[in-house]
Amino acid sequence: MFSKRSRLCKITQNRLSLSRRNLLLQAAAYVSALIFMKSPVKAAPGQDKKLQPRPGRKHITDCDLAAVRGNSIAAATQRAVEELGGIKRFVNRGDIVVIKPNIAWNRTPEYAATTNPEIVSTLISLCRHAGARTVRVFDNTCNNPGMSYHNSGIFQAARKAGAMVYHTADWKFLPASFPAGSRMQDWPVFKDAAECDCFINVPIAKHHSLTGLTLSMKNLMGVCGGNRGMIHWNIDEKLAELTEFISPDLTVIDAWRILIRGGPSSGNIDNVRHKNTVIASADPVLADSYAATLFNRKPGEIAHIRKGAEKGLGSMDLGRAKIRTVSI
Repeated sequence: MFSKRSRLCKITQNRLSLSRRNLLLQAAAYVSALIFMKSPVKAAPGQDKKLQPRPGRKHITDCDLAAVRGNSIAAATQRAVEELGGIKRFVNRGDIVVIKPNIAWNRTPEYAATTNPEIVSTLISLCRHAGARTVRVFDNTCNNPGMSYHNSGIFQAARKAGAMVYHTADWKFLPASFPAGSRMQDWPVFKDAAECDCFINVPIAKHHSLTGLTLSMKNLMGVCGGNRGMIHWNIDEKLAELTEFISPDLTVIDAWRILIRGGPSSGNIDNVRHKNTVIASADPVLADSYAATLFNRKPGEIAHIRKGAEKGLGSMDLGRAKIRTVSI
């Protein structure tokens, strides 16, 4: 009798102890977050130079957006760019080109968490044939960079196609000059992302637990340093400001496989759907708006797309856009 009562008392004490411990841990996390929110975001030590926004280029294209569906990833990618007028509308001879895929996660392509490597390699080949001096490929990953670059297949495919593929280095993140009053002011941005002649943004279309979807605007978080979790505060405005800062020349969205839930990393093959589609546009807002429809979402339902349109970064009016849908 007493033995049973003693055991019950001990269990109760252990549970109370665990509850108090959890409460203390939560309180400590909350206080830490408050302290961090009041602290400025700092770039690499000793970096005084302010990174200026990319000037970008104005591009005249044959259509506003191309969406190509087919059985060959390479052929669909090439055709999508051709429908816009070809890669030479974006890349000049001697250009330094950045191709920014999503390499954030330690996932193989079939899980639709990272950009398909064949889309990346096809774009590299197009840029090189257009006379690009250098094609650079990088991403500031969420998982281990070595594993993410390798298992995504992007490292091998991009190197084989002739690109420089490398990890983002801390010393190359500089405080960025955003407009006065911006919540992104002085946020560390990777130098090579801003200092290039042509920036091609190559996200994969997928679900995201916070923003609803992660497409081209959200993919630009991969050029940011610092504690990127803090970008999630007021994220929609920040993504619009980041898109304006980088001013991508060309957006190519990988919708060959899309992740319909469990994003951004998932790891469950049941969350993947095959759309066999590649989307290309010089307008990042329009590209994201079209991609949203593949998830049966209206562009205006995704707050950062709406913010991008409000800031004049592009159009989310699919009805007025000149869109070419092609099956090959």
